[in-house]
Amino acid sequence: MIVLKTRREIELMREAGRISAGALKVAGEAVEPGVSTAEIDRIAYNYIKSQGAEPNFLHYNGFPATACISVNNEVIHGIPDKKHILREGDIVSIDLGAVINGYHGDNAYTFRCGKVSEAAERLCRTTEESLYIGLKQAVAGNRLGDIGSAICEYCVGKGYGVVREYTGHGVGTHLHEDPSVPNYGKPGKGARLVPGMTIAIEPMINEGTQDIRVLRNEWTVVTADGKLSAHFEHTVAITDGECMILTKV
Repeated sequence: MIVLKTRREIELMREAGRISAGALKVAGEAVEPGVSTAEIDRIAYNYIKSQGAEPNFLHYNGFPATACISVNNEVIHGIPDKKHILREGDIVSIDLGAVINGYHGDNAYTFRCGKVSEAAERLCRTTEESLYIGLKQAVAGNRLGDIGSAICEYCVGKGYGVVREYTGHGVGTHLHEDPSVPNYGKPGKGARLVPGMTIAIEPMINEGTQDIRVLRNEWTVVTADGKLSAHFEHTVAITDGECMILTKV
């Protein structure tokens, strides 16, 4: 069931989104060669707590950290580790969120560690562009398929694979709510967007095949061909005009 939010609830979600975005910003600023993913996770945790909020990924379905930190061929759900030291040229997807006053925020960004290859930069740039192409379709009267088809058409047109098994989702008093928000679909299909809907749009785009596999830790998702993957995400509210991005610093 899709739960529509009141103006008051959206304001509460803006606060959760602001903290989520701030945590993502400070985590990204720590992405440098020689830094461990566990250290980045610690920085994100401390920031969220300093804002009076709680990290909503920590212990969610047993996840052991504040942030999913996925490097290079890791698509999503990378587990921070003090032994995982970043290197020059890595691309580092950080996905995290905060909950405060009972409402959640959720956002992601793929950061560059030092100077990255031209291919890595192109993948990151295209994935981020596809997010904003999807956001343009997130308007009342459109359908979920309009968002997904716009993202997919853009990325496939650039020669990339669009992950099918994982999608965006509703956000509110729960981190994951209805509806699912795929990064593929058909224009004019799916649930109609109406004011008060709050959803996370999050393209996960692979350099090569769209196919993925899950590692033995039962969390980390990697590309089937070992090529790079990038991930960007915003939580937004559907309004009477353009969507409102809730995860802004």
